Amino acid sequence: MDIRSTTDQDLDVFVDTLHTAFGRFPETPAEDGGGVWWSAVEPDRGVLAVAEDGRPVGTAAAYSFELTLPGGAVVPVSGVSNVGVLPTHRRRGVLTAMMRHQLAGLRARGEFLSVLLASEAPIYGRFGYGPATYTGNLKVARTGAALDLPRARGTAADAPDRGTVEVLRRADCGDLLEELYDRYRRAQPGALSRPPRWWALGAGQPPVSRAPRYVAVHRDADGHPDGYATYTVDGETLKVDETITVDDAVTTALVRFLLAHDLVTQVLFKHFPPGHPLRWQLVDFRAAEASYDTDWLWVRLLDVPQALTARGWSADGELVLDVDDPFLGERARHLLTVRDGKAECVPTDREPDLSLDVRDLGSVYLGGTAPSTLVRAGHVRAHRPEAAALADALFRAERAPHCLHWF
Repeated sequence: MDIRSTTDQDLDVFVDTLHTAFGRFPETPAEDGGGVWWSAVEPDRGVLAVAEDGRPVGTAAAYSFELTLPGGAVVPVSGVSNVGVLPTHRRRGVLTAMMRHQLAGLRARGEFLSVLLASEAPIYGRFGYGPATYTGNLKVARTGAALDLPRARGTAADAPDRGTVEVLRRADCGDLLEELYDRYRRAQPGALSRPPRWWALGAGQPPVSRAPRYVAVHRDADGHPDGYATYTVDGETLKVDETITVDDAVTTALVRFLLAHDLVTQVLFKHFPPGHPLRWQLVDFRAAEASYDTDWLWVRLLDVPQALTARGWSADGELVLDVDDPFLGERARHLLTVRDGKAECVPTDREPDLSLDVRDLGSVYLGGTAPSTLVRAGHVRAHRPEAAALADALFRAERAPHCLHWF
């Protein structure tokens, strides 16, 4: 079997092999080549596994994104996707060989972080990826006798809003969505960029795709757009794809607008971050029902010192981290020293404070998973009693990481 990088000439065979691995048939692209989920594939960043008879049997790809880290740094990152092996060649080491080839290629490009969305949770931990952000759905019931919808009225929503909400159609405001999302993702730890090419091609899920959607656009008192929510009505349920703002008051205004929509009995907010205050704004706390509580973005560190010094930090202190990377056959001990929000990370032979797998370092990296949780779970070993608490204080982000982008 041969594992090789792809070129532009491989695009058709790559797409065909990928769809066969997933048991799907390729959709017909629009005339401009866009509008399908795989249209943003970067042919020069793919991996193809070829059997001895010359037949392609596996694929993997990487997208070029930017990731916002705790502290506000925005860094390049590879988004691994389109990973598949033909049913006839599974459990023969094809996936492992492709992952090893891909990680070597990412390192050769000078990249220090890789991310993915895991189709199946047990698969990617063995390659060094750990779940780092979480998301869920929140369904709000609108039942009630009065027209002011007492079970879905937020107390903060009763406060006067100096802005306005305008309803547009997705087809008429693509540039506005792109601008507002870009503003949001630069302020949100864990958020990925949506490159202009994705918007231009309509690649991915709504609202990046060109599927019909209504867009509730919030404008401030001066008329400047500062948030949006995209939605559709399905029977008696209003389904919100995503709510994009950098201001809780704007979120409240958009939520109030959506909850007041006529002829629906419930509003389903997709991709709501953990700990969002909406439930606490409702008169009836039980009017909101959480569901689909799941992992989303998985993180893999390719260069531990570079990754740890790239992000911002919320406390001062020192930790010695003994990091094992079994997939790449590497193990190193690092002294992490944090002062005034900045870190230095150097090799050391000091006794470790924490011993952990690189996948667990990926899970705590964005601040969405407390190191002490992994200590209690038996994943991370704390060598002194206060080490876990110190690690919690250091890795904690000023804002819980959250990722909306699908790839």
